[in-house]
Amino acid sequence: MKPNQNHPLAGTRILVGRARHQAGSLSSSLRSLGASVIEIPFIEIRKPQSYQPLDEALKNIGNYDWLIFTSANGVEAMWERFRKLRLTRRNLKQIQIAAIGPATKKAIVRHGLKVKMVPEEYVAESVVKGLRDKVSGKRVVLIRAKVARDVIPEELRSAGAEVDVIEAYETVVPEKSRARLRALMKNASRRPHIVTFTSSSTARNFAELLGNSKARSAGLFKHVQFASIGPVTSATLRELQVPVAIEAREFTMGGLLRAIVLARYAETSV
Repeated sequence: MKPNQNHPLAGTRILVGRARHQAGSLSSSLRSLGASVIEIPFIEIRKPQSYQPLDEALKNIGNYDWLIFTSANGVEAMWERFRKLRLTRRNLKQIQIAAIGPATKKAIVRHGLKVKMVPEEYVAESVVKGLRDKVSGKRVVLIRAKVARDVIPEELRSAGAEVDVIEAYETVVPEKSRARLRALMKNASRRPHIVTFTSSSTARNFAELLGNSKARSAGLFKHVQFASIGPVTSATLRELQVPVAIEAREFTMGGLLRAIVLARYAETSV
């Protein structure tokens, strides 16, 4: 059967596991292509246990040469504290800003700030590659989630930078999703054809919510394809023994969307 040119995802059930406030853009794009979208968040964004480290860094932001963001969540968390501390964009006049990808850059620009560097590939290793020759003897502040990979601070320190890592928010397992997710995956007639993963956190939490080994043995992954936003997320999924059928070539929401469409075209064109 040939795929529908206007609605290539017609008849496809897709589970979106982004945090509730972030699911909308991906879900609406999938629906516009004909997909039936199910939203069950795999992550919940929470405030850090203490804002003191973030507040101290922001009060002394003029002492840094580079400010690095690895997510839009980090941008919004930082900006909320910025306003509470009655700081303004003038306080950031001397600092250069790096963003891990276009979504993070968009969040920064929305607040009237300029982004000096976005890497060619939207992963930590590429951020390091773009900054390694620029940070020797410089002070760098990295604003990120509580649990995150240490590639950026470790590599930039080895390049001669003084790096402060500031936790602006944390991601936790949303307990309310546990029963909903298990009920969905147990129902063969409602089970999604595709499950999307937009970060390693979504992958780990999916496994935690579902009880990964039990889910596989119970056949809950049968006829399900797992779609990853990029190689880091794919590596986490494979560590969890979740097979990756679809991986975005460009590590963005748009790249993930295109990869899903291409995969469905390949299937339905056979």
